[in-house]
Amino acid sequence: QVQFVESGGGLVQPGGSLRLSCSVSGITVRLAPMAWYRQAPGKQRELVARIGNSGTTDSAESVKGRLTVSRDNAKNTVYLQMNSLKPEDTAVYYCNVPTPGTGSGSRSWGQGTQVTVSS
Repeated sequence: QVQFVESGGGLVQPGGSLRLSCSVSGITVRLAPMAWYRQAPGKQRELVARIGNSGTTDSAESVKGRLTVSRDNAKNTVYLQMNSLKPEDTAVYYCNVPTPGTGSGSRSWGQGTQVTVSS
């Protein structure tokens, strides 16, 4: 059974930084594409960044250059480094295995971690 445990969220001022962690069990992150998603109040969940099996990464235009995904194979953990945060980054952040083609999460969701960007 695949499980995701997200952590590292919190309240941060605009321009600040956070690093989110996603501890994964049931799959080996170095063998599977992984992605970070977010869901803001009243909005649909969206994919913000992904990392492929080979380690290549990409991100949504809205976060490009500010949010970066990485992984630690030894810890079977995926990270999201968030810099230059903006109020519009406020959301609950989740990780999951992206479905080929659609990019939607393919497994059951974890509890997520809340990120609030506010002064």
